[in-house]
Amino acid sequence: MSSADGVDPTSLPLFAPASVNGRVDAAGGLAQQMAPVPPAAVPAAKSSGVDWTLLADLRGQAAKRLSSVLEHEGRLTSAEQRERGRAIIQELLADESQERVTSGQAPWSLQEQGALAQALDNALFGLGRLQPLIDDDTVENIQIAGADRVAVERIDGHLEDVDPVADDDEELIDFLVFLASRSEVNARPFSEAQPRLHMRLDGGARLAASAWVTRRPSVVIRRHRLREVSLQDLVERGSMTPVVASFLAALIRARKSVVVAGEQGAGKTTLVRALCSEIDPDEAIGTFETEYELHLDELPRTRHRFVYAWEARPGSGEVGPDGRQAGEITLSDLLYDSFRFNLSRQIVGEVRGGEIVAMVKAMQSGAGSISTTHARNAQGVMSKLVTCALEAGESHDWAVSALTESLDVVVQASMRDIIDDDGRKRRVRWISEILAIGPGESWNTWSSTTIFSTVPGTQRLVPGVIPDDLRDELIPYGFDADGYYAAMGTS
Repeated sequence: MSSADGVDPTSLPLFAPASVNGRVDAAGGLAQQMAPVPPAAVPAAKSSGVDWTLLADLRGQAAKRLSSVLEHEGRLTSAEQRERGRAIIQELLADESQERVTSGQAPWSLQEQGALAQALDNALFGLGRLQPLIDDDTVENIQIAGADRVAVERIDGHLEDVDPVADDDEELIDFLVFLASRSEVNARPFSEAQPRLHMRLDGGARLAASAWVTRRPSVVIRRHRLREVSLQDLVERGSMTPVVASFLAALIRARKSVVVAGEQGAGKTTLVRALCSEIDPDEAIGTFETEYELHLDELPRTRHRFVYAWEARPGSGEVGPDGRQAGEITLSDLLYDSFRFNLSRQIVGEVRGGEIVAMVKAMQSGAGSISTTHARNAQGVMSKLVTCALEAGESHDWAVSALTESLDVVVQASMRDIIDDDGRKRRVRWISEILAIGPGESWNTWSSTTIFSTVPGTQRLVPGVIPDDLRDELIPYGFDADGYYAAMGTS
């Protein structure tokens, strides 16, 4: 990469994704021109110990040197590019440190120099000021409502405000635009014409962002730290009782189709992973998602031997005669292709609208499918799914008939904030309701039976009524029916 490409490395934002088409973005994207870093409008974070103005200058110098190296050495691997970049960082910091001493300024401490080196590395090869949050194993979710309004949810449920992630909102938007376009396999448009962004980040985190239609750029990053998780793990975390875990495990082993519902952030995806841990390791699984979140294909082969992971792709450009943008690949398209893969189970991820068609097709085509959707309570899940079907152009009668014939159980995940004794706010999550779904008294209605429900004001799930045929079918698969009925006496 050279200046002949028409790119001035110093004009790129302080945020710096790592590479495009195998080439390093020497200042956060040598493969694409970006706007200059704007002057600071938000006070820099003091706790980080980094002078962001100095960092921007050093980043520009490092970008020029790295661009020159790439011009003379040709194509390098990602590891080689990063090795060259880190050597340049050390040279720059040594030069800058000497200049400080010569000019009579106090030399940097080892801690200060280390913080600058890490921040420069993040600016050249990572996600800039966001990178420390991404690297922090205690961070579960990141919420951004403008460059200076940033909070994290820790894995223990505590909420905490953290340092700004950009000098101002303009820089934050510039970063999001570049981040959306840099993916080698699944680039996403993000602009005033398409102001919504949903994508995965390196490492599997999911990013959702909006700008231009919100007062300030808004971002939420979900970390999904619990990947290799079991129902027993959730029992130990207090999310369910052993009896509930035995019921859910038996559901999956008996190949019942399940929808996991809940509010945003209630732990639906984590619960789906735990449910999938009950699938026989030799079963071939297909996952179908708008953005990869389940990551079952990345788990050890002892957990899932064969997982085929598909991800939908949004279109771009003009809409064709079929009403779709060029290049669009839907979940239904992917599901159609998957019928040649000898799958034992087809798992359609999050259902927010039109995905309902793929979900129903997966449940009709095989047994033991799992999906998620957003709903305030379990009783409202069927109405929500029918609404999704109507939005997808299907009829009410089709939706009710298809769902009551193919969906067996709804599992509701809930969360709420509580205040600990030390005054800190903490978020707790648990399984709050489980319903069995079936046809109603008339042909276009449905019925539901509450198998488990939550004692009001607590996170304690207690038995309700279980249909006899479902109970008898699940007992051979490990359902603790005796424990279920015993718990009824204490509810």
